[in-house]
Amino acid sequence: MSPQPQAAVGAPLSRVDGRLKVTGKALYAAEHDVEDALHAVMVDASIGRGRITSIDTRDAEAHPGVLRVISHRNAPKLPYRDNAGSNNPPGRRLRVFQDDRVLFHGQPVAVVVARTLEAAQHGASLVKVRYDAEQPSTDLHEAEPGTPTDYARGDAEAGLRSSAVRLDLTYELARNHHNPMEPHATIARWDGDKVTVWDKTQWVMGTHDEIAAVFDLPADSVRVISPFVGGGFGSGLRCWPHTIVAAVAARVTKRPVKLVLTRRQMYFGTGFRPSYAYRLRLGSDRRGRLVAADHRIDAETSSYETFTEAVMPAGQMLYSMPNVSQVYRTVPLDVHTPIWMRGPGFASASFVIESAMDELAHELGVDPIELRRRNEPAEDESTNEPFSTRRLSECYTVGAREFGWDRRNPKPRSTRDGDWLIGLGMAAGVYDPGRFPAQARARLDADGTAVVEAATSDMGPGTYTSQTQVAADALGLTMRTVTFRLGDSLYPPTSPHGGSATMASVGSAVVDACNKVRQQAIKLAVEDRESPLYGVNADDVVVRNGRLHVRNDTTRGETYKSLLARNDRTHLEAGGTYNGAGSDRSAYFAYNATFAEVAVDANLGLVRVRRMLGVYDAGRIISPKLAESQAYGGIVGGIGTALLEHTVTDHRDGRIVNASLADYLVPVNADIPDIKAIYLDGEDNAGNLLGVKGLGEVVQVGVAAAIGNAVFNATGRRVRQLPITAEALL
Repeated sequence: MSPQPQAAVGAPLSRVDGRLKVTGKALYAAEHDVEDALHAVMVDASIGRGRITSIDTRDAEAHPGVLRVISHRNAPKLPYRDNAGSNNPPGRRLRVFQDDRVLFHGQPVAVVVARTLEAAQHGASLVKVRYDAEQPSTDLHEAEPGTPTDYARGDAEAGLRSSAVRLDLTYELARNHHNPMEPHATIARWDGDKVTVWDKTQWVMGTHDEIAAVFDLPADSVRVISPFVGGGFGSGLRCWPHTIVAAVAARVTKRPVKLVLTRRQMYFGTGFRPSYAYRLRLGSDRRGRLVAADHRIDAETSSYETFTEAVMPAGQMLYSMPNVSQVYRTVPLDVHTPIWMRGPGFASASFVIESAMDELAHELGVDPIELRRRNEPAEDESTNEPFSTRRLSECYTVGAREFGWDRRNPKPRSTRDGDWLIGLGMAAGVYDPGRFPAQARARLDADGTAVVEAATSDMGPGTYTSQTQVAADALGLTMRTVTFRLGDSLYPPTSPHGGSATMASVGSAVVDACNKVRQQAIKLAVEDRESPLYGVNADDVVVRNGRLHVRNDTTRGETYKSLLARNDRTHLEAGGTYNGAGSDRSAYFAYNATFAEVAVDANLGLVRVRRMLGVYDAGRIISPKLAESQAYGGIVGGIGTALLEHTVTDHRDGRIVNASLADYLVPVNADIPDIKAIYLDGEDNAGNLLGVKGLGEVVQVGVAAAIGNAVFNATGRRVRQLPITAEALL
C-alpha cells in the first residue's frame, strides 16, 4: 500500500479534551452521577502490626444517616481466586475484612456507609477498635532481606582489585509518594450478580480482572469505567484495597457506594516508590575506561507481597565494562506494598550510577561528558544484542551546545553570584519502554466520521489527543472527524497505562485497526464499477481529508461518504491488534542527557535550581506539544526527588509522620526554573508500527543525578542521599 499522507502526526496540536477539562465537564472517578449512591469512609488501623481484639460500632451505627459498619466480623467471605492477569505482585495479597490481622499502619479495618459524606466521616470517627499490638518492622536497615536476585558477567572482584582507580560509595534514597491531584476514588454498583465500577485507574483491564477474581465473577459480569484520570505517576497501576471495599459495601447495602480516599489515606493505600540502600563499588583505569562495578541493592517491600522493579538493567547496559556484579534484595517490612513510580527502577539506579560517574570524572580530572563517551558500548553487553537505536552521544553533543557546557568551571566552588555558589551538572538517562499486547476497534460511519475505541487510560499525557492523531492519519481523516474513546472495559483490552508503553502498544493496535478500515474502503472503491477509482491498483490509492484518490492524480477519486452511500453501507469496521515486543532481537531503550544549573546559598545551604535542559532520543514524536509537557513534568518530578520529597516513618508504630501536602514537600511554581526540552528527530521501528520509543518515564531518569552533580560543582560537597537537604550542605 502507498504510505498514507501524515497531517496530524508530528503536528503541535492542542488537546482534544482540553475544553472538557477547563470547563469542568471531564468526569473523574468521584464525579460520576450514579443515582441513589451512598457514601463510604474507611476506618484505618492505628497500629503497625498485630490483631484486632474488638470493634465497637454502636455509637457509629446510632449516628443519624449511618446505615452500616462493615468489618471482618460481618463482611462476606470472598473467594479471592488467583488472578494471573492482574498487575499485583506475587504474594498473599491483602484480603480486606477477611480476618483480624493487621499488617501495616493504616490498613482498612472497617468501613462506614451512610447517606451523606458528613455522616460517614463522623461515623468513622466513632468506631472504636482495640488491638493486640506487636512491634512493627519498618526500618530498611534493621530487617532481614529476602532472597536475592543476582547478575554477573566477568569477575567483578578481580576487576576491582586490578583497577587503578576505585570508588566505594554508599547511597540512601528516600521513599517517595505519587501525590497526583485527583485523590483515588471508586463508585461501585451491583445489578444482580453484575458489578459496575467507576474507578481511578491506570489499568482498566487490570482492575476489571482483579474484581472478577476477588468476587469469583465471570468476565462479562464486571465493567470498569475510567474516562479521565487526574494524574497517577504509577499509583493507579493496580487495583487497591479501597476499590474492593467499595464493591463489598455496595453488595452488602444493595445500593451504589462512593468511596474517596483522603490525601492522608493515599500515603498508606496507593503505593509509593520504595526507599533504597545502595552500595556501588566502581573501578576504572587511569584514562577512565571502566573495568568493574559491584552493585549491592536493598529495597523495601511489604511483608505480604514481594514488589520488585527494574533497578538492575541500567547498571548492566548503560556503559561498557567487562566485569559487573549485582545483588538486589527486597526487604520485607510491615508496610503496604510499593508500586511503580515515574521512571521506576531506572530513576533510582540513575542517581547512584550517574553520581558515581561524576565522582569518577572529578577524581580523574576528566570532563563528565568525555568520561561517558569513553565508555560508550557498541552493543547491550548484558544480552549481546545490538541496540535498536542509541543516540546518547548525540544527546550529549546537542545538550552541551544548547546548555553552554563549555562555560562550566570544573573546579568546585569556583563560580559565585553574590552569596550564591553556582554549579553545572549533567547526567545520562536510560529507560526500557514497554511494548505490551493491545487491541483496538475502528468504525468509519456513512457520514464520513470515525470512532476508535480501546480500553486504555489517560492520566494526563494526552492519550485522547495522540491516539486521535494516529487514527486520523491512518484513516485519512481530519482530527475533528475522528473520536477516540477510552477508559471502559467494554472496549478492546489493552495493557497498563504506564511504563512508557501506551503509544507503542495501543498506538500500534489503533494503526492496525484504522489501516484495515481504510483498506476495506479502498477495496470497495476499486471493485465498484461506479467509482472513479474502479480498476485502480489498490496500492496506488491514498486517502486525505476523507477523500480517496490516486496517489499521483488527485483529480481521480471520491469521498468515503459518497462511496459508502452508493454501496448502502452504514459503516465499515475492523479490529486491530498489537502482539507486543515479540521476537525482536534488539536492545530497545530510550535515552536522555539532562543538564542542570543550581545556585546554593553559601551561608544557609539552600539549593535553588536555575535552569534545566533535557535532550531525548525517544524515537518518533507523535505530538510535540504533548511531548514537551511530558518533559516538563518529568523534570519537575525529578526536582522533587532531588531536593524535597521524603516520606518519614515513625518506626515505633509504622505511622507516616508527614502524610499531607503540608508536610510532604513537592515542587511548586517558585521551585521550577527555566526548563527546555529537545527531542532528536528520528524513528525506532523495533517492534512497533509507529517508530516510537515512549517517553513518559525516561524524562525523569537522571534528573536527580544532574542536580546532585551540579550541587557538587557549586559547593565541593558530595551528597549521596536523597533528598539533598540544606543540613547535608552545611
